[in-house]
Amino acid sequence: MTKWFCLLIGVLLRPVLADGLPVVVSIPPQKYFLERVGAEFVSVDVLVGPGRSPVSYAPTARQLETMSRARLFVRIGVPFEQRWMSRFAEGSGPLNILDSRDGIVLRGPDSLAIAPGAGGEHKQGHAHDRLVMDPHVWLSPPLVKEMARRLRDRLVLLDPANQEHYESNFTRFAVDLDVLDSEIREMLRPYQGMHFLVFHPAWGYFADTYGLHQIAVETGGRAPGPKTLGKLVEVARAYDIRTVFVERQFGARTARAVADAIGGRVVIVDPLAEDYLDNMRSVARSLTGVWNK
Repeated sequence: MTKWFCLLIGVLLRPVLADGLPVVVSIPPQKYFLERVGAEFVSVDVLVGPGRSPVSYAPTARQLETMSRARLFVRIGVPFEQRWMSRFAEGSGPLNILDSRDGIVLRGPDSLAIAPGAGGEHKQGHAHDRLVMDPHVWLSPPLVKEMARRLRDRLVLLDPANQEHYESNFTRFAVDLDVLDSEIREMLRPYQGMHFLVFHPAWGYFADTYGLHQIAVETGGRAPGPKTLGKLVEVARAYDIRTVFVERQFGARTARAVADAIGGRVVIVDPLAEDYLDNMRSVARSLTGVWNK
């Protein structure tokens, strides 16, 4: 009797175990990172789906239920997380929380946007001021490598039986990130010190990594008023900028108004694309296409 009971329990549990360690992340790029490190040993759910904004997003009831069954939540600092962290922590039983930003020096709020003579273009903040820091750490490949290392360590802690797989997967992913970083550096080397205009200030870490400067239309979560817009147009003309990079989730109408004012165009870039490696190469090519005239 005991033998058959054990066999039955094993059959019932096998599908659950086969699904892998249940993990929840905030945005699609994190899903890619987790699956590169965890492979078939993790099952990843994303809260903010394609086309949604991580600024104003609110999880659905089904997602909260999924969160209650997860073993790990990997946060990354996007605004909606702060409003929901207490809810996640209270209703999630054995949920383990990993902050992807641990160990990373974050950019301060006054380094999100720049203008000639403003100073402080690369002023960095401190990790304890996270509520007002730039969360877009995943847009720097070297920082993703740091985050992936911490993902590996946490997965090993939660699932030591598969340590060898997590370590080998991380090693392969790290090589791919190094190759990506080298390719982007080579592409952007001729444009060191150049400025580019974005609507939402998402590309500060990318700019810092590759020696560029972003100028943001939106600052502090607000679109510019007429006076600020006029100054922004002056800045764009001073740097001979004729392209506004905009995300699908933010400010297309305002971006087009700025582009019209400078006699330029709007180019869509997506910081939330799941296909991380190809997307980052595409962003770099878009930048070189603007400057290589």
